[in-house]
Amino acid sequence: MEPSTETVVRSSGRDRVLVIMAKAPRPGAVKTRLAPGLSLSAAGAFYCCLLDDTLALARSLGDVEVAIMCPDSDVNELAQLAGNEASVVAQKGEGLAAGLTSVFAHFTEEHQRRIVAFNSDSPHLPRSVLEDAFETLAANDVVVGPTHDGGYYLVGAKTSHPALFARDGMGTSSALEGLLSRVRALELSLGFVDPFYDIDVADDLTRLAAELRLAPERAPRTAMWLKEWELMAAQLRKGTGEL
Repeated sequence: MEPSTETVVRSSGRDRVLVIMAKAPRPGAVKTRLAPGLSLSAAGAFYCCLLDDTLALARSLGDVEVAIMCPDSDVNELAQLAGNEASVVAQKGEGLAAGLTSVFAHFTEEHQRRIVAFNSDSPHLPRSVLEDAFETLAANDVVVGPTHDGGYYLVGAKTSHPALFARDGMGTSSALEGLLSRVRALELSLGFVDPFYDIDVADDLTRLAAELRLAPERAPRTAMWLKEWELMAAQLRKGTGEL
């Protein structure tokens, strides 16, 4: 029987829910901004490793329900990747703003809980940051994890706020500013966790590769993929006579 396009595993009723915002790792649908350094097929394979390690990170937290929120068309593929270790839920509407709105509407439908949503390309995120997000959320309406480029990699709330996320500005350098403006307009209390970076462009990839060379255990599948990619890139440079 095929997994449902609504929810593969129903909520367990835990107080803390960690939701990964993800897409199916299809070439041309994920990590396209890493081109030309990565081909579309390579970017898809890389994203699959990121997602796998991000799931492992999420599952390493104690007493947390782990879930994936994704477009409806990606549910079956992601359910196969996640196995029985995470629920997979189809978002309502298209785009990241609709996905985030769906997270809080779905997981607070029956009762209030602490819900934290974060990026699927974050296996290098320290586990302590996720724990801090839940602790911060206990004393605030909203928690946010800013990125260094003006966006955010994490957002949490205890109830649904449909006006909190807007389609405009998502994925841009003004995304965080727009979110904070809406938090103020809704008169919600706000807390922050440490700024971090996600994997969007070539410089992010280089930074991640350097970090995982020193500590591959943080994201073992991603570290192995990057090691092989760096060796292949070095061989190509050698073959073309580049220094």
